[in-house]
Amino acid sequence: MKKIALIPIDNRPICYTLIRDILAQDDSMKLYMPQRELLGALTKQADIEGIYKFLENLEKVETLVISLDTIAYGGLISSRRCPETFEEIKERLLKFKKIIRQKAEKVLAFSSIMRISNNNINEEEKEYWAQWGKRIFEFSYYQHKSRKEKSYNCVYNQIPQDILDDYLDTRKRNFDINKLYLDWIEDKTIDTLVFSKDDTGQYGLNVEEAEFLEKEINNRKLNAFIKTGADEIPLTLIARSLNTGLNVKIEYIYENSTDKISRYEDISVKECIEGQLKLAGCKISQNANLVFLVNNFQTQQGDYVLGEEINKLSKEIIFPDKQYFIADISNANGADCGLVEQMFLDKIDKNLLAFCAYNTSANSAGCAILSAIVNYQARNNNTFNENAFKKLMFIRLLDDWAYQSKIRKHVRENAPDFKKALDEKNEDLKKFEKIIANYLNFKYNDVSYSLPWNRSFEAEINVKDI
Repeated sequence: MKKIALIPIDNRPICYTLIRDILAQDDSMKLYMPQRELLGALTKQADIEGIYKFLENLEKVETLVISLDTIAYGGLISSRRCPETFEEIKERLLKFKKIIRQKAEKVLAFSSIMRISNNNINEEEKEYWAQWGKRIFEFSYYQHKSRKEKSYNCVYNQIPQDILDDYLDTRKRNFDINKLYLDWIEDKTIDTLVFSKDDTGQYGLNVEEAEFLEKEINNRKLNAFIKTGADEIPLTLIARSLNTGLNVKIEYIYENSTDKISRYEDISVKECIEGQLKLAGCKISQNANLVFLVNNFQTQQGDYVLGEEINKLSKEIIFPDKQYFIADISNANGADCGLVEQMFLDKIDKNLLAFCAYNTSANSAGCAILSAIVNYQARNNNTFNENAFKKLMFIRLLDDWAYQSKIRKHVRENAPDFKKALDEKNEDLKKFEKIIANYLNFKYNDVSYSLPWNRSFEAEINVKDI
């Protein structure tokens, strides 16, 4: 029995139940996580003391994957909001540091470089973001750009000084905490460390911090990485811990468009996909027996949230005749209906190992890679749980295609009564369930839907199988 422990970013389905469902494909794996109620939510900080007790009581495992934001601040969102000082957070981290190494043969960890969202939405930020978010983004963008190009920064005095000071103090505190983790790599407390960038752009204080950290990593020859993305990082790190150099061939639907940049990211599609594979420990090869099929976009990535240029695959594609897995990144925040319709023309392809179309390109890639590696290895080791695989695919297609692509717009447009709006689409969801179950030849008893953070962004899909 291979034992893996995870301290997630927060309690969202994509951070908690998804990993459980992916690993369930292999009957030889056992996953340990803190109780879900201990983790952070949209407006709730994690119970850090409870998570410490979870670690204290954890039996020794092969792999421990840690969200450092959870043990430092109480979660990813809390990392932008919590008022504690550097010294208070450092003291807490040192307490965790004393026991981490005792609990696992391999320790892999990840920490976010604090994002800067380009909007006036304070749902995940401090209160002043509702008025000053776009200005802070501009300040950050031009501060970095002006230093790089030695040009004049035109927005410095447009933000009230007390708000700017608070924002910069929070950034500095988190940046100093991230620098602290470099020593944890050097003294072997952590075997692999990832600094994640989400909602990023070409310039910004977050980009500047990433450049500094990358330089330090290279100078000190540390086993650490800077990656665009966030929620998928624990998935990719678990894949890394399982993988022994699996050869993968990448096939793009639009081979000539791999230089395009996805929404919410600062690197090309090619860099994103190859970077996720390499972090997962895969080798990219033209002669591999495992194919990574990427449904990329030809000109610009669509986005179901923004409702702009939704892409729908119209050309007929030939699916690989080898084992393969799919990251559908044609649109952010939902599946390409044209691709899914082609998949549904027949029963599920026996060569298909995984599918994901969740949120950003990096999110989808990380999810698909771990799902495929677990599936592939379980089949080869005769520990494959076919029903768990079908259940995972059922939930992903219900979430990424049925909910995100078909239902979410209605839910979002009927704020703030999200639950009522979701309930209004119950009959539609039941129809989609039958379509997907028929495609997968999957038998189930019941499906329930909820919105755990009381917003349209993520749906919780619980399936009772027969």
